[in-house]
Amino acid sequence: MTNQRNDGTNNRWRLAIIIVNYRTADLTVDCLASLAAPATVPDGTCVIVVDGGSGDGSAQRIASAIDENGWSNMACLALQENGGFAYGNNRGIEYAAERFGDPDYVLLLNPDTVARPMSIIMLVGFMDNEPRAGIAGSSLEHPDGRKQACAFRFPSISNEFEGEAKLGPITRLLDRWRVVPEMPQKPSRIDWVSGACMIMRSDLLHDVGLLDDRFFLYFEETDFCLRAARAGWSCWHVPQSRVVHLVGQATGVTRYTRPARRPPYWFQSRNLYFLKNHGLLYASLANLAWLCGHLVFRLRVVIERRQSGLPPHLLLDFLRHVGLGSRRGLSP
Repeated sequence: MTNQRNDGTNNRWRLAIIIVNYRTADLTVDCLASLAAPATVPDGTCVIVVDGGSGDGSAQRIASAIDENGWSNMACLALQENGGFAYGNNRGIEYAAERFGDPDYVLLLNPDTVARPMSIIMLVGFMDNEPRAGIAGSSLEHPDGRKQACAFRFPSISNEFEGEAKLGPITRLLDRWRVVPEMPQKPSRIDWVSGACMIMRSDLLHDVGLLDDRFFLYFEETDFCLRAARAGWSCWHVPQSRVVHLVGQATGVTRYTRPARRPPYWFQSRNLYFLKNHGLLYASLANLAWLCGHLVFRLRVVIERRQSGLPPHLLLDFLRHVGLGSRRGLSP
């Protein structure tokens, strides 16, 4: 990674990468090392790690690693509070602009990722060639190369029911509305992409603003992509850009071995997304669709006498935090 700008005619950086850390210093340092590897990021890249008030020495550990490895275009911003994913990324974007200048692009990257060689260069190259692309996401995969779902359709009443029911005939009937479509093999337009590795054009940020700080974690990238779409910007999935994602290592919410109980902020973020973007009536119908689909799945589990594989207390937590017509989470 060099100190070169994007060209000789202005002071803009090509790319600012923002990584929000909360008590995952070792993962973050591994992520930084992958970015520092040759032929991974374009020239004129700066990296800002935002520590969200970890209180466990993470900020010092990360800052020391940056200094010891001579990663001159990287910096660590230590916040006093953990305001969540959107809050941390917003502060990182502001800090990058203050310290390094306004970049052409901003890349949000999870600390539990490892960038494969050429991955970020290819993502930036795609954006250069698609001037109306406001957002693009990499292909996320496990360390062994197995693909992960990372490109999605916007949440709706239909796919809230289908996603919970998990029943073949229902899925086939509602296939065109499924949240998780088949992952495309070539760059393709999509509703929204995972915030684990999501690049956005600075012009888009100037147009629609930063992420919504009210989302503590989850649904913030969905909300942002919807705002971009409503402003006329397109969102793309770029499978040739491959990034390893160690699913759930940064949050502990998503695990492949044993489902974790969903925290209150997951339900609050979901509620905020529907209320903010679609209003109380639509949110209530989406909640009802989720509940009906969930009960269909539970009935199937009982009939088939098998383990559900659901997070603990999911139905109780849904009713407690969301209900059918709650306005929780919606604030100015």
